[in-house]
Amino acid sequence: MDLEAQYLLSLGSRQGNAHVHWHIAGLPTGVPYERQQFPALMAENGVLTSTPEQSADTGRRLREAISGGQRAQRGWL
Repeated sequence: MDLEAQYLLSLGSRQGNAHVHWHIAGLPTGVPYERQQFPALMAENGVLTSTPEQSADTGRRLREAISGGQRAQRGWL
């Protein structure tokens, strides 16, 4: 899937989520600007699906990025 951007959000409330809860929303290329940002996150405008393999790859890349960032903050890089 070719993405122009990815939005990373933490949504919820103390009443509804007693844990860290992140949403990753991909924005496909070609979406007009007026349908980007908040409108792109509204489910009524459509929801992208991914295969289990795509989800696993995204998770792997996020773990690598987070791990690399932690090393950089600690002066390891």
